[in-house]
Amino acid sequence: MLTGTCHCGDVRWALDSKPESVTACSCTICRRYGALWAYGHIDHDIQVSGPSKAYRRKDGGAIDFYFCPRCGCLTHYIATGPGEDGKRWTGVNLRMLEPDAIADLPIDHFDGLDTWDDLPRDGRTVRDMWF
Repeated sequence: MLTGTCHCGDVRWALDSKPESVTACSCTICRRYGALWAYGHIDHDIQVSGPSKAYRRKDGGAIDFYFCPRCGCLTHYIATGPGEDGKRWTGVNLRMLEPDAIADLPIDHFDGLDTWDDLPRDGRTVRDMWF
């Protein structure tokens, strides 16, 4: 299990198992946040606790981004509606972890700006971005 926290510790998330990779997205919002994402479903394999504030894009968007109202850290996002299985897709910001916990994970790049395609891995890991 991985547990991340915002800077002040008020918001916490727990991911049931360590992901095989992390995702860096190039969309207009993720590139501004600089988040590294891992995925699951809220209240299934991802649990979140503590007070948070949501932000949704002006155009409606399909996900709400959550921040700690005290320190401002982006902690996670949740899909605005359930999938066909009734679960809500969730991403947790792995930058809320200590680096050593995920340093060796490969980075998957997602072109969320233009093509919505997964891009080929380039061999970089989290360690290359953080150290």
